[in-house]
Amino acid sequence: MGEPTPLLCHRCGCDLKPGEGNFYVVRIEALADPTPPKITSEDLAANVSAEIDKLIEQMRGMSSERELMDQVYRRLTIHLCGACYKTWIENPTGL
Repeated sequence: MGEPTPLLCHRCGCDLKPGEGNFYVVRIEALADPTPPKITSEDLAANVSAEIDKLIEQMRGMSSERELMDQVYRRLTIHLCGACYKTWIENPTGL
């Protein structure tokens, strides 16, 4: 049995020690706008097959299923030391 993988702060890279209460686990969930699109009578009159073909062609440029899925839903878990957490929670965007 080898050495456990070190746990590092995702922001500053310092060593985090499980069980010592010196870090935070931050879970981030991002979802594309879940609001249903507004469908007009013009939309209903459009050539649906052509629209589907257009969407498929746009997706061909995507490199993987993962890239397509990331446009809709993404979940991420990061670990932050106490100091980085305090800075991040007050200004998560960093702007």
